Amino acid sequence: MSDIINQFRDAIAAAGLTPPDEIIDDGKIHRFSSNGKPRDESGWYVLHSDGVAAGAFGDWREGFTQNWCSKSNTEMTQVDRESHQNRVQAMKAQRDSEQAQRNESAALEASRRVNAATVCTQHPYLDAKGVKPYGVKVEMDGTLLVPMRDDGKLWNVERINLTDFKDKRGLSGGRRTGCYHAIGGKPKNRLIVGSGYATCASIHEATGDAVAVAFNDGNLGAVAGTMRFKFPDLQIIVAADDDYQNAVNGGVEHARAAALAIGGYLAVPDFGANRPEKATDFNDLHQIAGLDAVKRGIDAAIPLIAVDYTNTRAKGKSETWPVPAPLPDALPPVMAFNYSLLPDSMRPWVADMAERMQCPPDFLAAGVMVAISGLVGARVVIQPKARDNWLVTPNLWGAIIGRPGAMKSPALNEVLKPLKRIEAKKREAYQAQCGEWEVSQRLRKLQDAASETRAKATLKKSNDVEAARELLRAADLEPEPIPERLIVNDTTIEALGEIMRVNPWGLLVERDEIYGLLKSMDREGKEGDRAFYLTAYDGDKSYTVDRIMRGLNLHIPRLCAAMIGGIQPGRLSEYVRGAMAGGGADDGLIQRFQMAVWPDSSPEWQDVDEWPDTPARQAANAVFDRLEALPTPEGDAPVWRFDDAAQALFREWRTELELRLRSDTLHPVMEAHLSKNRKTIPALALLFALIDTPEAGQVCEPELIRALGWAEYLETHATRIYAAGIKPEIEGAALLLKRIRAGAMVDKDGVIAKTFTTRDVYRKGWQGLGDVDAVRGAADMLVEYDWLRRELVPGSAAGGRPSEQYRINPAVLGGGKA
Repeated sequence: MSDIINQFRDAIAAAGLTPPDEIIDDGKIHRFSSNGKPRDESGWYVLHSDGVAAGAFGDWREGFTQNWCSKSNTEMTQVDRESHQNRVQAMKAQRDSEQAQRNESAALEASRRVNAATVCTQHPYLDAKGVKPYGVKVEMDGTLLVPMRDDGKLWNVERINLTDFKDKRGLSGGRRTGCYHAIGGKPKNRLIVGSGYATCASIHEATGDAVAVAFNDGNLGAVAGTMRFKFPDLQIIVAADDDYQNAVNGGVEHARAAALAIGGYLAVPDFGANRPEKATDFNDLHQIAGLDAVKRGIDAAIPLIAVDYTNTRAKGKSETWPVPAPLPDALPPVMAFNYSLLPDSMRPWVADMAERMQCPPDFLAAGVMVAISGLVGARVVIQPKARDNWLVTPNLWGAIIGRPGAMKSPALNEVLKPLKRIEAKKREAYQAQCGEWEVSQRLRKLQDAASETRAKATLKKSNDVEAARELLRAADLEPEPIPERLIVNDTTIEALGEIMRVNPWGLLVERDEIYGLLKSMDREGKEGDRAFYLTAYDGDKSYTVDRIMRGLNLHIPRLCAAMIGGIQPGRLSEYVRGAMAGGGADDGLIQRFQMAVWPDSSPEWQDVDEWPDTPARQAANAVFDRLEALPTPEGDAPVWRFDDAAQALFREWRTELELRLRSDTLHPVMEAHLSKNRKTIPALALLFALIDTPEAGQVCEPELIRALGWAEYLETHATRIYAAGIKPEIEGAALLLKRIRAGAMVDKDGVIAKTFTTRDVYRKGWQGLGDVDAVRGAADMLVEYDWLRRELVPGSAAGGRPSEQYRINPAVLGGGKA
């Protein structure tokens, strides 16, 4: 049972949420703090442990939901699958009911607050934005309330703080999707949909048109769809926020998609050549250039007309399609792993594991080198320059990247077995030492008691104070045994600091899914975690914690940690995009994962059932044992240097690297990544020497040449990693197109479908297309290249909202005009 709960907890963490301390597997919805803040209850989960264990979790505040199952679809029987599907539907109904209750409670609270508030005539926020109040109210504490309605019903309010204008939030559990605030009454000739209140107020004052406030970019599509349903013949303009400084311009992309879906128009603010850095929306344009500039921007909106296929077919007109354009390459190619990159004593062992497991050797090789770097730690360092006292500690960080089922976890488990074997022996020795120490402590208490009795007798008999004092003087205490650690898994920074305080020469941080760790460091209040890990990467610096709860001046002599873990491509792309967009994640942490590998998955597989290569495994174990026995320095660590030939080669390579970094030809994120080679290459060369030629006492040219081979190989993988962060939709589009071409897009009757929705796709659970955002991004890219068309499907006669679907180019299905 604990394994199921731990797996479920890991899945929550991998999704970027803070998992609850206690998980109850009773099939009921439980709330928890998804961001780690004490009073937050926006997180929720439900877990069933009977039968095939399954559950779901999410964040009501963010509108995030994810299902979880302890077995993959291929591992389940037909009965299991049917039972699981029924359970998923029951859980969905349960959380939908819970969400509906939360929505209704928030709606009641919104009504209470709006009724108690006064009509706004003036407010500091409105003054700062230069706009007037339109249907907004003010609470007693000065909070500005902007009602959020749909179909005339008040569902929520946006609360704008009296002094902190960036503090805008709705009510807990309140509905946002599809809700809007109307400015300007009933529309006449045209209607504008925009994101924020101030932006929409500026547009109304500039044009006199009716405007719908959607409150955020992600809600533009829903509000635009509602407006199209209410006003089918009206010109509707979607006003974009131009987030031009972000790697992905979310404001323009959301607005463009919304306009395209309803056959509307897109307006983007034009700031001209001398654009202020933070100017992004029409309210900014209002304050910089005046209302006339805003009106010109709205009047210049461009049409993005969707095709009404239903009417076209009804009129008997043929559907003409352009020839679909080839998709760009999904991912840059990577070098295949060459076993010559491994030390001689590791090569047979890794090759044997890769053959028997039928997994990429890249996973195993990167894991081996990172594991050894953690074992060596800071006990040996290298001086890369001949005279300069710059030293490099050889601890490395790595990541193995692959989709679920790519054998990431089994590969890591195999390469870490030597470390876990050594640590198990250390744990046994520690437990034995603890037993002896406890006996010594008990004996010491008896001795203290006997000494006290004798001291009393001495004072009573002779009043010899000095003799009594000598009897009470404590002997030196036997130090408590210290647990030696080689690997840590799931731990807080505080606990890791305690472990590293008594293990200052280094260890390995292993995370089965490293995404959860990365996301946890992005949360508010966790800034210190990033600084801690960044220092641990350097491997040669002390660290002092001064916190009231932990005690002042908790000094850690040296922070040194290697790190290894697995991560899925989609999660990695998401994190890389955040790092490339700037902010707290843009501090070089992701670039420190120098041993990150993302190999191609082989389409071939063989059923290999052979005995493990015992001599190869024993040779590898012998290396681990020898490196574990390296002496712990009493002062500074021993320093290894290059021999003359290696020194000359290193100088030549370093010169080329530095000139390349200064050439202005690299993407900034790639430039930052390659700059970390200053540590990676000397570190690898030192590790190769310690593994294969320890008797030399120096790093020779063959070891450096092997390290430079890794540099060439790893650069291709880094290029793939950052390319996925720049345009992750390309891979998803290729995967979706492959499924469509294979005839996998079928309706409930098994007939090949001509149309589909995002829900149709993500419910299939196809790899790389497992959530709504991934499917929508992939489908929208196929629209861009004319493989699909987006359609607006009218709502029901009873008043349902319009929805979106995608129509497949007949050429993909083998017929029709293209």
